[in-house]
Amino acid sequence: MIVLVLNCGSSSIKYQLLDMVNIEDPEVKAIGVVERIGQEEGVLTHKPLIDGEYQKFRFTGNIPNHEAGISLIMESLVNEVHGVIGAVSEIQAVGHRVAHGGESFSESVLINDSVKEEISKLSDLAPLHNPAHISGIEAMEKLLLGVPQVAVFDTSFHQSMPPESFLYAIPYEYYTKHKLRRYGFHGTSHKYVAEKACEHLGLEMDKINIVTCHLGNGASIAAIKKGKSYDTSMGFTPVEGLIMGTRVGNLDVGALLFLMEKEGLDLQGANDLINRKSGMLGISGVSSDMRDIEDEAWNKNNKRAALALDMYYSRVKRYIGAFAAEMGGIDVIIFTGGVGENGPETREAVCAGFGYMGVAFDTDANDGVRGELKEISTPKSRVKVMVVPTNEEKVIAVDTVNVLKSVAVN
Repeated sequence: MIVLVLNCGSSSIKYQLLDMVNIEDPEVKAIGVVERIGQEEGVLTHKPLIDGEYQKFRFTGNIPNHEAGISLIMESLVNEVHGVIGAVSEIQAVGHRVAHGGESFSESVLINDSVKEEISKLSDLAPLHNPAHISGIEAMEKLLLGVPQVAVFDTSFHQSMPPESFLYAIPYEYYTKHKLRRYGFHGTSHKYVAEKACEHLGLEMDKINIVTCHLGNGASIAAIKKGKSYDTSMGFTPVEGLIMGTRVGNLDVGALLFLMEKEGLDLQGANDLINRKSGMLGISGVSSDMRDIEDEAWNKNNKRAALALDMYYSRVKRYIGAFAAEMGGIDVIIFTGGVGENGPETREAVCAGFGYMGVAFDTDANDGVRGELKEISTPKSRVKVMVVPTNEEKVIAVDTVNVLKSVAVN
């Protein structure tokens, strides 16, 4: 089965085309991204697999909306020079990453009119993402008439959290009236890397406790108790939790109100502050990119950059410790995401001092590990520590195939 995976953002579309003949190890035939949709000049970066290697083709031009962007993707996939399939009819299913499923979706589902309606209703919870997802779904309905589509939700894995984990200490009526609660995100990533680690270690996921650290420009940590999400760092929005590239993470709400008054910030100004001007960028004054901050801290003696790194490590440590306490101990710690997979210094700093918890960190095994699946604790370590590259697109493609199989059986 050929599956097209789409991740539609407010002004971008990430995509992969996968051949699922081997569902355990699918072939990624093409990857790419459409950017600057609706702006003066849009960009498509298309990377097809040709003769065993990924080539790169870049196109610029007017891309007024998501439908135009997806049309450009389809044209690229069948192009005589850089295409990877003979006709769009070879695409047998489409899997969509959907940011927010609220309490309505605890698993991936076949898309129909009622599912689209519910995703639209949840746009209040994800105003930048869910409307874009609907645009992508409807564009595919026009371009691939009758081809089944599946929605895979960022939030669904965390729907197993108990009320004591997901509720805020605000009047309960706001939960019942507005569904204001903690939802968590990066669910497909947390689930995938936990499963891969257990497979590698020969452990049964439903019998152990795992902490997964998805560390990137956006970052979250999940407590996975006996195979199910028990708690996570992100909340009602992706702002809560860890310090991120430009997001503030945990912040006293009173401090935000104080700043709004003192700096004359309206709601949009406050939103920009906590989402775009804070985090590692705000602390360091250098960049939101960890590589730039590390360079400033280690090679240029930039004290604010060094402070940003120390704060980052401290917050990750704090959540791992808290989740270990919540679950009554942990068996595996996993690092993934751009920083988690490619930052040996971050992994070492975070795990330093965890000996009391049963972690025996292997600095030699950790050194230089970038983007590869590897155990980075010693053989005698009671708590295993691993680096596991994430692959959210593969999860979406596999879920798409499994949902369609389930529908066919029923």
